[in-house]
Amino acid sequence: MDAKLYTPSDAAPAAGAPPTPSLRETVYARLRAAVLDGGFGARERLAEVRLAARFGVSRTPVREALARLASDGLIERGDGGFFVTIPNLRQLRDFYELRVTLELRGVARAIEDPSVRHDPAVLTVELDRWYAMRQCPPAPDPRFVVQDERFHAELSRASGNPALTDALVAVSERIRQVRMYDFLTQDRVGTTIAEHIEIMELVRDGRLDEGYRALHAHVGDSMAVVLERAQRAITQMAMHADRF
Repeated sequence: MDAKLYTPSDAAPAAGAPPTPSLRETVYARLRAAVLDGGFGARERLAEVRLAARFGVSRTPVREALARLASDGLIERGDGGFFVTIPNLRQLRDFYELRVTLELRGVARAIEDPSVRHDPAVLTVELDRWYAMRQCPPAPDPRFVVQDERFHAELSRASGNPALTDALVAVSERIRQVRMYDFLTQDRVGTTIAEHIEIMELVRDGRLDEGYRALHAHVGDSMAVVLERAQRAITQMAMHADRF
């Protein structure tokens, strides 16, 4: 069980210290993280009483957090309470298509405008992370999707358009619950690591046309590929819903 949450009223902050997050913000942040990280099964009801006990708080901040998450589209009301939102195939197709568009735009804008340069410092830091993973590959794990998302967000951030990156992060979160089941084999993890390194090295070296093509192949070079991945992910999620 999680430790009891600290509330701002428990102690006065030191002079000059940053403001302590409110209890409602803390509960929302922790519950949101649990939802996004696969902490709840696809058919697990998000019960107020159980969540309040888990976080060591009253039901009020939990109820408010659930309402906010429903507004975010991350959970939805079902039979007897709230459940994690699992996009259907049509929604996944739309989200995947948007993701591909946002991913490619980060490189395309640098191809179209020579004044746009990818930040080498951002690329170097992220590449070092993936070099380390190539040396010591992590075990297959659905939560590897978080590492995958970070790569794509950092590649986008290096292109210099924060709004583009924010949109990519948002759509990635909406499909994380399904995409996380794409990393259940060592081959898939290894292939992802190798492709990430190839893409970022090409961009770092200014070989943008090649980088664009490699990224396009990586995220899905046709809607048929995108739909096949989405359908496979939904099937895998149904198979593993009660395991993680």
